[in-house]
Amino acid sequence: MDDHTIIELYWARAEDAIQETAAKYGRLCRVIVGNILINPDDSEECVNDTYWGLWNAMPPHRPHRLAVFIGRVARNLALKKFDYLTAAKRNPTALCSLEELGDCVSGRTAPESELENRRIEEAITGFLQQQREEQRNVFLLRYWYFESIDSICRRTGFGKSKIKSMLRRTRQKLREHLEQEEIEL
Repeated sequence: MDDHTIIELYWARAEDAIQETAAKYGRLCRVIVGNILINPDDSEECVNDTYWGLWNAMPPHRPHRLAVFIGRVARNLALKKFDYLTAAKRNPTALCSLEELGDCVSGRTAPESELENRRIEEAITGFLQQQREEQRNVFLLRYWYFESIDSICRRTGFGKSKIKSMLRRTRQKLREHLEQEEIEL
């Protein structure tokens, strides 16, 4: 089923929308959530929460790119669950990814406004669009999908040292780009 039809099912409040979403995008949700949360039960619960979140978000939202919208909902819910669960235990891959990226974009636990959030989002998107596809893909695998270095190596065929240096250089370039955009770090 195509994305437009799935969105129309949500707008019509047809329960088939969730089944069609699970059939087409369930694997994407499980990968995103699974890379953030350690426990398979927590991951499955979060994937189900994603479907519920989509049900509540459409309407009023009518996403242009359904896969991106679903990925964002799944990721945000997984990060919220991760925050809740990290009182005593931590997911070393996700935590490491967040700490690495924190050198570039930390300094704000709660941005002052939605306008500032959008400005940061646009600056990062603009920066990533300027990067070569290989660098952009590695960056997104690490910091959006929370893939481990080993997993990225398997996907790309690159060695660990190449991936690590590529990420380090990209983070440094991002930091410089954000400073040029006068975004407070």
